Amino acid sequence: MNTFNIREAQAHMEVILKRVAAGEEIVIVNRGKPVARLVPYKEAPKPRRKPGSMKGKIWISPDFDKPDPELEALFYDSPIEPEQK
Repeated sequence: MNTFNIREAQAHMEVILKRVAAGEEIVIVNRGKPVARLVPYKEAPKPRRKPGSMKGKIWISPDFDKPDPELEALFYDSPIEPEQK
C-alpha cells in the first residue's frame, strides 16, 4: 500500500489512477494523516431476474383497450383546425 500527500496526488492523479486500476491500493494523506483510500472499483453482480415474480400483483381491466366514445367523437367529428375568431 503506497501513500501520497495531497499535492503529489493532485500532480500525479492520472498515474495514481492507472496504478489503482491495475489493482494497487493507494492512501492519500494530509499532514501525515490518512484522509482517503483509493481501491479498484468492483461492480456488484446484478441479481438474476426471476420470471413471474409479479404474478398476481398486476391487474389489467378486460376493457382497457376499448375506445372512448367521447374521445372518438372529438377526433373524428371535429374540424381539423379550430375556428378563427
